[in-house]
Amino acid sequence: MPRPTGRVLTLLELLQSGGTRTVAELADRLGVEGRTVRRYVDQLIDLDVPVESVRGRYGGYRLAPGYRLPPLMLSDDEALAVLLGLVAGRRAGLTTTERTASETASAKIRRVLPKHIARRLDTLLEALAFTDQPGHSDAPDAEVLLTVADAVRHRRPVSIRYTDRDGRRSERTLHAYGIVAHAGRWYVTGEDARIGADRTFRLDRIADARTLPGSFEAPVGADPADRLLSAFATAEYRHEVTLRIHGTVEQIRARLPVGVANLEEYAPVAGEDPATERWLRVELRAERLDWLAPVLASLDRPFVIERPDELRDLVVALADRLTSYARQA
Repeated sequence: MPRPTGRVLTLLELLQSGGTRTVAELADRLGVEGRTVRRYVDQLIDLDVPVESVRGRYGGYRLAPGYRLPPLMLSDDEALAVLLGLVAGRRAGLTTTERTASETASAKIRRVLPKHIARRLDTLLEALAFTDQPGHSDAPDAEVLLTVADAVRHRRPVSIRYTDRDGRRSERTLHAYGIVAHAGRWYVTGEDARIGADRTFRLDRIADARTLPGSFEAPVGADPADRLLSAFATAEYRHEVTLRIHGTVEQIRARLPVGVANLEEYAPVAGEDPATERWLRVELRAERLDWLAPVLASLDRPFVIERPDELRDLVVALADRLTSYARQA
């Protein structure tokens, strides 16, 4: 069981993470009673840590604004996790507009680490190689990202100034359900209040975000990631493709994931193995078709192209090329 001193330090870490923490929440995290939490708070105050008491229904404790944290103390594992997280975020393109932020954060962490730990971590980062290329995606503005996140948490409408992929600018009121990081970009999903329909917006295309008065109720089961992938699969593109593929859901999803295609899944009848192969309908939209023929070949499953005829011609042409290559001595 942790000693009281350890719990007091844990309490300080919880408060340092930001926001107001209720007594019940702190008691649950620390594994103690509410009165014990109050005693630990008194100990922090005796150490000149400015803990404020917040009254009301959502009251609790928080650190006073502007409180400067004590010197950073990280274990070897914690320091490694932080630095690798900064490196991975920068390479994936999941950074804010200030691209140097992760580099300056890394430098600050190194400065406060014991020299022997800093040297070992630097050695690791110098020896580390990646098989993928660093992300070069446009990053969202940090203030926009935080404003939208606050609107998501408190279910408050947010006004955004948005520029679409064709360069058209508009101002919209968004009921944001959640923020999703996908393929090196940041997205927000929610309802466009003006048209009353779900929409997905790239955060790097939002020039300004401003929280509005009022609140809204998010629909039940509004999983932001699922909505984003569904929006990608049903987006307006040049070609509409309909296929029938003989296989299992797992086999088809290995080459045509949720963000690429809609799959007409089924509920197996009583006694049927859900892994049984059968004909399944697949629908997707694409701006180009040349990539799809090799994907269908890699599935190595029987398939029927219902539309468009152009895809059928591409598959036949690919099959002819592969046959000619295979016959070469």
